Amino acid sequence: MPTPTKIALVTGGSRGLGKDMALSIARKGMDVILTYLSNHTDAQNTVNEIEDMGQKAVALHLDMKDFDSLDNFVARFKALLESEWDTASFDFLVNNAGMGATVPFMQVTEELFTDFLNVHFKGIYFLTQKLVPSINPGGRIINISTGTTRFSNPGYSVYASMKGAIEVFTKYLAKELGPKGIGANVVAPGPVETDFNNAAIRSNPQMKERLSSLSPLGRVGNADDIGAVVAFLCTEDARWINAQRIEVSGGINS
Repeated sequence: MPTPTKIALVTGGSRGLGKDMALSIARKGMDVILTYLSNHTDAQNTVNEIEDMGQKAVALHLDMKDFDSLDNFVARFKALLESEWDTASFDFLVNNAGMGATVPFMQVTEELFTDFLNVHFKGIYFLTQKLVPSINPGGRIINISTGTTRFSNPGYSVYASMKGAIEVFTKYLAKELGPKGIGANVVAPGPVETDFNNAAIRSNPQMKERLSSLSPLGRVGNADDIGAVVAFLCTEDARWINAQRIEVSGGINS
């Protein structure tokens, strides 16, 4: 009897880092369900690229700001597993969906704080809780954090604080889900040149040059620097890596 194909859910998988994570996972011979917020065309293009590799892929809408929509998303996700894969379970949860804003501490509003809370911590916490019963033994949870939990970058106080909470949460996931055979790790990118946070690095040559100068390798990251590491954590070669924060930043501010 053939071994069932592994299935990964990558939130925010239509563009940027999430897209490369989804593509990198597919290159490992796994199927991918990816989520998108607003651009269905980008999401479908990513699906098409995965299908061109010979893997199955589907895109689902998910708005992490809308906390009350999580139950509906989980129901749609489970229905998709049944209809497209004839299964009630999956293997890898990559909590990547995010939002960016560079806002000095004194200018942070309660509304902005709440949006960041829902997208980067509360939403991830409870989405994971709702999906864990469907994760197969031997499955893994990969939460995406940031280098700015280790070093401070002005304007990132809200973003980095939520990611710091995620890092603590991940250790508890590993401890409490270990008896179920489920592992949990954090991948923490450094500065990466994508369209995240209004393409803050890509559209600002001075910022890109400054950040590059802080790296021993003399450059900022690219999406494929991160996606390959996330995909590795979804393989058997990474089975003994658990409860770890893996910073993928080129050694910035070391």
